[in-house]
Amino acid sequence: MTGPVDMSRKKEAKKTPAMKPAMKVEGPPSAGVFQPRPLDPTNFRKMYDRGDFPMQMDYNSRGHQIFWKVEFEKLDYNYYLPLFFDGLTEPDHPYKFLACQGVHELLDNGGPKILPVIPQLIIPIRKALNTKNRQVMCVMLKVLKHLVVSGDNVGEALVPYFSQILPIFRLFKEKNNIGDDEYGEGGENIGQLIGETLELFERHGGRDAFLKIKYMVPTYQSCMTK
Repeated sequence: MTGPVDMSRKKEAKKTPAMKPAMKVEGPPSAGVFQPRPLDPTNFRKMYDRGDFPMQMDYNSRGHQIFWKVEFEKLDYNYYLPLFFDGLTEPDHPYKFLACQGVHELLDNGGPKILPVIPQLIIPIRKALNTKNRQVMCVMLKVLKHLVVSGDNVGEALVPYFSQILPIFRLFKEKNNIGDDEYGEGGENIGQLIGETLELFERHGGRDAFLKIKYMVPTYQSCMTK
């Protein structure tokens, strides 16, 4: 026979252990997703310093201009256009002026020579946008607006690369939409430039452009129904 059960011990065994005070859980540290990244020296700067470009700075009464030593028709766009795009992250004079002005003049005069170079432009485009430097981003956005209308089928050629270049659009477009305006050099609104660039991408990107843009930038609304 078993002996009598000690009820006091049984009650003690059923007691729930005292709860410890809840620890305060700190949120994750700020990732700094909007923090500008350092701007590294570019190949454009190195080549200009060595005198490897067929152009030079021209100073005259109208201000700074580029003097081209070779006609645009004879320039190797496959070689020079990506280098000028690379130079768009330069913060210092004269490199910044030469790269920006040079890109626009190359796009103005490239015609059918631009389309085959599009795949080589994606890396410098991403590099400039991912610096998250407001001035650099504004420069690149204006160049993209020019690029998409610079030649036949250029807009459609950019569509396959939206997944690589539009994530930063989404990040800054949504930040701007919640009232936290971002400005670049000269008071340019990054959110507005992003919207204008996306509209040009849609208008010139063919029938699949809107769906591709909408997938990457969900807040984008089609400009074709306005």
